[in-house]
Amino acid sequence: METIQNAINGALVTSSSARSQPVFNPATGEESAVLPLSTASELNDAVAAAKAALPGWSNMPPLKRARYMFKFKEMLDAHAADIARAISKEHGKTHDDAMGEVARGIEVVEFACGIPHLLKGEFSRNVGPAIDSYADRQPLGVVAGITPFNFPAMVPLWMYPVAIACGNTFILKPSERDPSAPMLVYDLFRQAGFPDGVLNVVHGDKEVVDAILDHPDIKAVSFVGSTPIAHYVYSRGTAAGKRVQALGGAKNHMVVMPDADMDKAADALMGAGYGSAGERCMAISVAVPVGEETADRLVSALKPKVEALKIGPATDSEAEMGPLVTKQAQERVLGYIDKGVEEGAELVVDGRGFSLQGYENGYFVGGTLFDRVTTDMTIYKEEIFGPVLSVVRTNSYEEAVSMIDKHEYGNGTAIFTRNGDAARDFADRIEVGMVGVNVPIPVPVAYHSFGGWKRSLFGDHSIYGPEGIRFYTRLKTVTTRWPDDIHEGAVFTFPSMK
Repeated sequence: METIQNAINGALVTSSSARSQPVFNPATGEESAVLPLSTASELNDAVAAAKAALPGWSNMPPLKRARYMFKFKEMLDAHAADIARAISKEHGKTHDDAMGEVARGIEVVEFACGIPHLLKGEFSRNVGPAIDSYADRQPLGVVAGITPFNFPAMVPLWMYPVAIACGNTFILKPSERDPSAPMLVYDLFRQAGFPDGVLNVVHGDKEVVDAILDHPDIKAVSFVGSTPIAHYVYSRGTAAGKRVQALGGAKNHMVVMPDADMDKAADALMGAGYGSAGERCMAISVAVPVGEETADRLVSALKPKVEALKIGPATDSEAEMGPLVTKQAQERVLGYIDKGVEEGAELVVDGRGFSLQGYENGYFVGGTLFDRVTTDMTIYKEEIFGPVLSVVRTNSYEEAVSMIDKHEYGNGTAIFTRNGDAARDFADRIEVGMVGVNVPIPVPVAYHSFGGWKRSLFGDHSIYGPEGIRFYTRLKTVTTRWPDDIHEGAVFTFPSMK
């Protein structure tokens, strides 16, 4: 049985912790590895390594740091399929879905390769008599990232390439549910030639998380996960004086207008609602048709598609959806389906009781479709994180907008329509951080930034892109004047152009 190791100062190190937990293959329910739950002392070792590596790395010219990133990108491109297989083995998503995850991570590495341009400062000549001023963005120091199970390769790649390109050194705490993919990516990072200690990986649970949040030498923390934990990370981290960006949960709505192409809208909902078994913070979990006729047409289009959903292990090239990540996740989603029935939602397609021959012990849940869901129901209010799509009927566009704005989450949303006025109004008015117009999963490209509103993001900065550069650097402004032959004497007023 494989034991997952930490990576500290360029070496793989087996944790000495007395605590551990199994890692499972979600398609079979079989244990595939053992993950020691590291101690605070081991986190301290990683921080010490990152701190020792910091002076040499932060003082390296950005162009030279970029060349390391280019090599890293080449390694990722060459081994993308290997990373995808590691993701599928422990997360359960299909191979094509995993390949998509890897591709979106590589895009951020590509963005980080442009760091010489991205770190260019500003210069103003003659802000006063013979006085110049310039602004510069400098690295924070040792920073850390705490990443979720649903994108074990992509989300770390959303964090540390940008942070490291900016001149910081990094501590990564991956999810304990699927740790092999981030370790494979770490191995490629090492093969790209980065100096020891620039990136360190420490596995663990709450003990390591708290050690990260409390450690005085860690200057910033980036987190992606559920909203309760995001709020905890933000509160504890900022109380310790750290800069924190904590991305939380979501309940993403897709408005379907009466003029929408219903087949395209239904296809979009299939991918956005059931792709990756719904285990995405950008998944569409609520369809909002405007008008009864629109709702009837949408449900009629969705029902046969959900019933025909091809579910299987990642080794099945025809599978459209895999299992959930753990037995506990499976039981949680089944509990939500039970709750929806209990509270009076109309169960159009029931995913309970799904079983796959040869994979009876896998953590599968069939695609589930509810109609006539109301906003007071649990399945509407809470993030299910599973293959469950709810249809909430509205009488008007204004009612749909109001409903979305009242929800506690504001991560992503979409509208499907042929009407440009409606689309523009929706994009302008909706109180959600990421909006799609006829695009069901509006995840921004790497040179923009990803982040929601309301209880979907704690902190002032979104992740990756320009916001990532700002998060992992701090601004320094320098005003200069060189001595001349004219001595003016002491000046006691605040400097100005007067």
